[in-house]
Amino acid sequence: MLLYISRWLKAGIIQENGCYIDRLTGTPQGGVISPLIANIFMDICFDKWMDKYHPEKPFERYADDIVVHCKTEKQAKFMLKQIKQRLTKCKLELHPIKTKIVNLRGKSEERYAKKYDFLGFSIQPQWCKIKGKGMLLPSIRISSKSEQSILSRFKAMELHKKRISIEALAKELRPIIRGIINYYGKFSTGHLRQVCHQINVRLLKWVKWEKGLYKMKSLHWLRAKFKTNPQLFPHWLLVNP
Repeated sequence: MLLYISRWLKAGIIQENGCYIDRLTGTPQGGVISPLIANIFMDICFDKWMDKYHPEKPFERYADDIVVHCKTEKQAKFMLKQIKQRLTKCKLELHPIKTKIVNLRGKSEERYAKKYDFLGFSIQPQWCKIKGKGMLLPSIRISSKSEQSILSRFKAMELHKKRISIEALAKELRPIIRGIINYYGKFSTGHLRQVCHQINVRLLKWVKWEKGLYKMKSLHWLRAKFKTNPQLFPHWLLVNP
């Protein structure tokens, strides 16, 4: 393991023009092994450091994406300074745009962002009623970037051009749709309604092309399929066609 890690760290870069450049620091940009190498380094550089010096502050880390939870504005500013010093000591730099303090609850002297994206989700405050009392709690929903990425994927598939039965189409799409719902619907599914609706729009377009029907007749045909087999597509359990 040490042999291969050493080789990955020392591997140079071949540019588009064929020139080879030696790399003195860092991991291969865009390399599939880079997140794993980052985990090895960040486990010592950040995780163990947090456990030793700031055990009372919970955090989540995925490769080099980190969220640290603080109770007060003063504590958040202190931790941001401490983390910057620690990473600088480890010859790392904080991302100038992504690194920020986010205020999800409570008041603060300065104005901060009210939401952040992490692992495809957007976390932001939302008023909720708990035992009859209004409380400002963090809500979790699919991020706009992830939503656009999913819809772009379905657009690129050009479903309306597939000359197959709807059962064969469902067999092809079922693992993809189920994966989306299982991941992004982990906490709740209501925020996936827009994605599910857009998938239905793509299916409606397929019916129009495959069956040669106008919009309303295509919709009636698709709804008839839903009535006979409501579990044909996983997202039909959330949004009917």
